[in-house]
Amino acid sequence: RKQLEYRLFQQLRQSIADLRPRILFMAESLASLDFFQSLAEAARKYAWVRPKLHDGTDITIRAGRHPVVEAMAGPEGFISNDLYMDDKRRLLLITGPNMAGKSTVLRQSAIIVLLAQTGSFVPASHANIGIADRIFSRVGASDNLSQGQSTFMVEMMETARILRQATQKSLVILDEVGRGTSTFDGLSLAWAVVEDLLARPQGGIRTLFATHYHELTALEGRLAGIHNMNIAVREW
Repeated sequence: RKQLEYRLFQQLRQSIADLRPRILFMAESLASLDFFQSLAEAARKYAWVRPKLHDGTDITIRAGRHPVVEAMAGPEGFISNDLYMDDKRRLLLITGPNMAGKSTVLRQSAIIVLLAQTGSFVPASHANIGIADRIFSRVGASDNLSQGQSTFMVEMMETARILRQATQKSLVILDEVGRGTSTFDGLSLAWAVVEDLLARPQGGIRTLFATHYHELTALEGRLAGIHNMNIAVREW
């Protein structure tokens, strides 16, 4: 009985193996249908719009939203944000109080660009996006103590990697660079990173830079391509 059972199992396994190309084809087809149907359902449910893509570097987003935060807070609890980047606004320096939404604006912008390039509609009322070759992110605080890397070391290694690899077609989001060390050292690092991102031979790299170092706002007018933005908070 055991021999018969094992022989039948081997026959079943071989018959399935013979159908491998057909099974893989159907699995890929179903996965694609599920992927696009899920995007379509989200677009219809949350009133996303079809973005326009172009080969330039300008980005225009009107009433952009973070899809996950909006789903958690509800449409009435999320304040949409506009974003405009061109040759004169290559690096947006975003300041504002804690919990004002600086990190949310950074992440939602990167998510909108990513969604647009996957063929999805995006959470905004209008989006005109220059295609990015890569999206770089330095957000949050984490360490890797088992490898001898402190929070500050991880932050600096990730920032250095971005500065080495980013191109004029890239999109970079940086959140609180330099916060892992003393105030003046952190300010000096953030200042140097801003200058490097804007001083590329082909032109500045598209960057959203959130910071608490208000001293950096003095760079507007001194470095071409930098533009100050502030997230306002109102209580009622």
